[in-house]
Amino acid sequence: MDYGKFKYEQDQKAREARKNQQQTVVKEQKFRPKIDEHDYQTKKSNVERFLGKGNKVKVTIMFRGREQSRPELGYRLLERLAEDIQEVGQVESRPKQDGRNMTMVFGPVRKGKN
Repeated sequence: MDYGKFKYEQDQKAREARKNQQQTVVKEQKFRPKIDEHDYQTKKSNVERFLGKGNKVKVTIMFRGREQSRPELGYRLLERLAEDIQEVGQVESRPKQDGRNMTMVFGPVRKGKN
């Protein structure tokens, strides 16, 4: 068997496999703990749009100054967001605090075959 022909066929199979794979994109949306209602609705609609396109969304809440002593505000905001977008997104990682930021990752809802 010709090695060049074998190598070409292997490359073709690898290219086909790559074409069928889906790239996962992680979008990020940043919030603040004392966000206004209109701003919250706007950012929530951005998150819903990202999830609707099949992307994952990393929601970051940025704490400044004295806000850092009140992490429960961030938890409440993330839980509210999770409730509001549960039709289009599901929680992939629970809220976790790292330094000045609190992050949570949402993934698109997978449609099961019924």
